Amino acid sequence: MEKDIIQTNMRYWNANADAWFGATALPAYGVKFVTDDELHLFGDVSGKKMLEICCGSGHSLKYHADRNATELWGMDISYKQLENAEAYLNEYGYSAKLICSPMEAEVNIPTNYFDFVYSIYGIGWTTDLQGTFNKIASYLKKDGIFIFSWNHPLYFCVARSDDLSRDVIEDDKLIFGRSYFDESYFNIPVGGSEVTFCNRKISTYVNALAKAGFCIEQMIEQTDKETIGSVDDNSDKTKKAKMFPISVCFKVRKL
Repeated sequence: MEKDIIQTNMRYWNANADAWFGATALPAYGVKFVTDDELHLFGDVSGKKMLEICCGSGHSLKYHADRNATELWGMDISYKQLENAEAYLNEYGYSAKLICSPMEAEVNIPTNYFDFVYSIYGIGWTTDLQGTFNKIASYLKKDGIFIFSWNHPLYFCVARSDDLSRDVIEDDKLIFGRSYFDESYFNIPVGGSEVTFCNRKISTYVNALAKAGFCIEQMIEQTDKETIGSVDDNSDKTKKAKMFPISVCFKVRKL
């Protein structure tokens, strides 16, 4: 089952990489969410070695290159994403060591080596959360930092039961279409195709991080101030973001 899910998602990203070029990349951590310009989770990355899991089109790698990170690595399941990332970085005179692989796989990445491992809206694609966190811990130096963002678990609970990609708001009230406790895999139709993943509880992330040897320094759920203060935007997503977090971000340290 896990291999089938990985293959389904790999096909989607190879076919649709161009459509997502530059989407959800630093300094943004998510949709209608506070950015690193406000959070400063990375701090000074000058001279630091960085590994991005699910690096996509390379925009977050460039973000760190612009801030004088000394060594850039990126992993992604999609060869097309990596082609885009290489071309994008080269355009600005940067380069990175790019690896095409599922994050769950054993790959030739040095251990006890990186100052930062991070993932911007990528970790939730894993079919083996504990194994992925264990691998990330092995890549990091002692006291190294792991930062990742993803959909908040509540986001997919407030959706149509027959189509989890669509929101439900009735009389300005949000309707739960899925149990928060349901961590089974489901398919989401996207642009004539589909992707597959599960919706994990916050406690599932927290316990897996602890088991992998991480100490949580920060967990952020804030909707950005612009969305909270909006009076003209009446979209379903804005209404949801005003009532609960759409995204979540963790900063953890390897013990």
